[in-house]
Amino acid sequence: MKKILFVASECVPFIKTGGLADVCGALPKEFDKEQWDVRVVIPNYSCIPEYFRNQMEYVTHFYMGSGTYIPNKYVGVLQYQFEGITYYFIDNQEYFNCVVPYGDTRGDIEKFTFFDKAVLSMLPLIGFRPDIIHCHDWQTGFVPVFLKTDFQGDSFFWGIKSIMTIHNLKFQGIWDIKTMQGLTGFDKSLFTPDKLEFKKDASMLKGGLVYADYITTVSDTYAYEIQTEAYGEGLEGLLSARHYDLQGIVNGIDYSNYNPDTDAKLYVNYNEGNWRQKKSQNKEALQKDLGLTVDNNKFMIGLVSRLTDQKGLDLINYVMEGIVDEHTQFVIIGTGEPQYENMFRHYAWKYPDRVSANICYNDELARKLYAAADAFLMPSRFEPCGLTQLISFRHGTVPIVRETGGLKDTVIPYNEFDNTGDGFSFSNYNADEMLYVINYAKHIYYDNRNEWNQIVDRGMTKDFSWNASKFRYEGLYNYLLGEYN
Repeated sequence: MKKILFVASECVPFIKTGGLADVCGALPKEFDKEQWDVRVVIPNYSCIPEYFRNQMEYVTHFYMGSGTYIPNKYVGVLQYQFEGITYYFIDNQEYFNCVVPYGDTRGDIEKFTFFDKAVLSMLPLIGFRPDIIHCHDWQTGFVPVFLKTDFQGDSFFWGIKSIMTIHNLKFQGIWDIKTMQGLTGFDKSLFTPDKLEFKKDASMLKGGLVYADYITTVSDTYAYEIQTEAYGEGLEGLLSARHYDLQGIVNGIDYSNYNPDTDAKLYVNYNEGNWRQKKSQNKEALQKDLGLTVDNNKFMIGLVSRLTDQKGLDLINYVMEGIVDEHTQFVIIGTGEPQYENMFRHYAWKYPDRVSANICYNDELARKLYAAADAFLMPSRFEPCGLTQLISFRHGTVPIVRETGGLKDTVIPYNEFDNTGDGFSFSNYNADEMLYVINYAKHIYYDNRNEWNQIVDRGMTKDFSWNASKFRYEGLYNYLLGEYN
């Protein structure tokens, strides 16, 4: 039995702020339980729903310090079995008593430094020695560092491999070296340009990238992009140097969770065989609920996103008047930077019959939009993987994307000459180019409905379940364990 431990800051169904939680919730369930013992550890946030918290079982507790800034503190370990997977929760009310998982950067760096060391410290006490520790994003970046330094004095940890997965390179956990040294207790020799130092500060993610045995990210294109100055966020040199130990593996989605045929949150259920008759009923019901003009002939574009500059929202602002013509409706769901929230509120006020701005995150409303919309827009400046386009395919909704990262890897642009493709795309970060492609999609929708329907069919039959990606992870795990078959 091969043993894998996933370490992350969030995980479905317990706590979610983004796609990281979906990955850590869905992927462990895919492995053959006769060969793989995959477990997950996250912080025991007080904002985890009471339903789960009340069912957690006490495993052990101990006291642990980390550097001069983190004296001996209580560490509780709880566990919960869910859908055949064992989940561990690191408990400390000082750090994890919160309304939301993340706050200010300095505070987050301290609590996740504590968490990273606590994860390793608990292992000898819970009777679980993983062969591989799979760390997700910057919050877990110090796990490989602690593993290769402080914990090497204990033979229990000898031979344990580590993987660092980059979900978004833009976020790295950067702070000044003095503070980082005080939080970690690491020797000053670790804070050099070839290790943790980053532009005269220190980076948690860089630590993980230097000390992990292998690095993955969430799409093949993004794995290439982050080795360039344009996308490397200052770490392109390190990532280029480690390109032999780096690969992209496209994320999947939970097909049992996102299933338009069984999802009780949809107005009307449908599948690959009957979507032509039933999908439009979802559009009309959503139009009515949102106060838009109820008309099945309107071309409805959806957008579910964090409202940040990464997502290409400035492109939308530049040509919004051209997008929302008399034939088009635009439904937005998301929260983020005030300038973008207010931008969409403005357009909803100006065009109440065409634009619906839902400045919130509502899972039920998002699912209804995936089922109702004709197209989904993702004009991202960069996008490591993206899950929205995968969920769109599942619901028979055509993605319109910029060719970057995982969007380029998963969406095949429509070609009218040989009638191939399952979406629409544009290459340059340019608003006029985006508007041209949106209008081209509308043209196919209105003037070549048969071909549009075939685009939808091709998208719905694609397999972006985790079943496909898990084989690549299994291959990687076996490689690190010295098994090459």
